[in-house]
Amino acid sequence: MSLHADVCVVRDGFTLALELGAAAGEVVAVLGPNGAGKSTLLGTLAGLVPLQRGRVELDGRVLEDTATGARISPEDRPVGVVFQEYRLFPHLSVLDNVAFGLRCRGAGRAAARRAAQRLLLEADLAPLAAARPTHLSGGQAQRVALLRALAPTPALLLLDEPLAALDARARVETRRALRAQLAAFGGVKILVTHDPVEAMALADRLIVLEAGRVVQTGPAADVTARPRSAWVAALVGVNLLRGRGGGDRVLLDGGATLIVPGAGEGDVLVVIHPRAVALHRVAPEGTPRNVWRATIASLDSERDRVRVRTTGAIPVVAEITAAAVAALRLAPGIEVWVSIKAMEISVYPA
Repeated sequence: MSLHADVCVVRDGFTLALELGAAAGEVVAVLGPNGAGKSTLLGTLAGLVPLQRGRVELDGRVLEDTATGARISPEDRPVGVVFQEYRLFPHLSVLDNVAFGLRCRGAGRAAARRAAQRLLLEADLAPLAAARPTHLSGGQAQRVALLRALAPTPALLLLDEPLAALDARARVETRRALRAQLAAFGGVKILVTHDPVEAMALADRLIVLEAGRVVQTGPAADVTARPRSAWVAALVGVNLLRGRGGGDRVLLDGGATLIVPGAGEGDVLVVIHPRAVALHRVAPEGTPRNVWRATIASLDSERDRVRVRTTGAIPVVAEITAAAVAALRLAPGIEVWVSIKAMEISVYPA
């Protein structure tokens, strides 16, 4: 079982154009900033958003092909969808909400309710069978919405920001349950999220969308270790610079130079972890080979660490302790020296 999609959608001046493949059992997380096209992509796979051009094939069955005019309606596609707002029917019990998809596929009321009862029992939600959605917690509503999508045993499961509506505590507990339910489902699974923690906890592979295009894809460890866009770098929390390698130096796009052993040749991306950036009030002595003057632009506290944004020849963010901020008497507008050891810098082809 597999999904192959070649998608092109144009809506209100925005173009979504990409190719997507996913295998049975695999969880693929689609990440990207607001307006990147994530929900539009799910809509095309579900049949809710028609393609301008392209083809969607699931388990050897063509769901849509603009070249031939073939198109299967949303209700006839073997696709389960969990919406961000869950969209449970308020007038139906939990049991009948879960049974709803089976009824739509032609199952009789009694058979659908028996199957729904079994699913609720397996998910430890049987005590809620008679409850109305308005009496459920956010986490319970999410789990019921997932069971409703899974009840007809779809070939493709689509999840649109499934944990976004939950508070932090409920998100952790529900994520654990969601991971178990996804592992038990053998079909293709596509998850849309803006939360990197959620993506890395649930997904086998990440696809990063920006402005309707795929900018990076791969296992979570690869994407986070080698970000290829400013958005991904900010998501991971690292400094990303672009330049051109030459021997042991990188000439950055802004005109400054970094000394980096083995920088290679040609266009490169440079990653510097904020914790590798040292700040000084006077010019440092010793081993660092990359030293320059900068000005403090802002300070943002995150637990026991402070992220210090600097401007200058090479704008970077440093991450230091609150005690270091106090000792250095740092504040916006203060001039400092920045130093980074050459061995703390990662370089890879752009």
